[in-house]
Amino acid sequence: MIDKTDLQILLALQEDGRMSNKEIAARVELAPSATSERLKKLKERGVIRKIEARLNTDVLEHGLVAFIHVRTDELPGVGDAGIELARIPEAQEVFNVAGEDCYLVKVRTKNTESLSVVLRDKIGAIESVTSTRTTIVMQSFKETCAIPLEDCTVKENRRQSGNGQSA
Repeated sequence: MIDKTDLQILLALQEDGRMSNKEIAARVELAPSATSERLKKLKERGVIRKIEARLNTDVLEHGLVAFIHVRTDELPGVGDAGIELARIPEAQEVFNVAGEDCYLVKVRTKNTESLSVVLRDKIGAIESVTSTRTTIVMQSFKETCAIPLEDCTVKENRRQSGNGQSA
């Protein structure tokens, strides 16, 4: 079970993923050793999957964001299009969606020319793709991976061993 202290630790990490164990411990009023143990358990339980840096895409000249709606001729739940879409380096997020489209893909590229290459040479090269519809973002008001934790409950995530059995 996740408690109030675990939630405070998670909030701190969402605020700054590079926050030191000592800083987190001071914030949640625990000893650094106890905080370290809690972090270890949160990682083992799959609550914390990964900590990543958020880069300044404008400085790195990858400021164009587009959402691509992808249709395929695959049967629902059958096929590899989602896996193939996820392998595209410019794809930041790939979702299997309900409705007219099969997938929604968030891509980030340098400009419209590089977006065209992604559409034509990468997404268009996937055999089961029948059509795409692209929306280009003009301005972003919020981009985050943070989730609201105020009313959070945690479903236990049992790790899978190499043979597909629960650990």
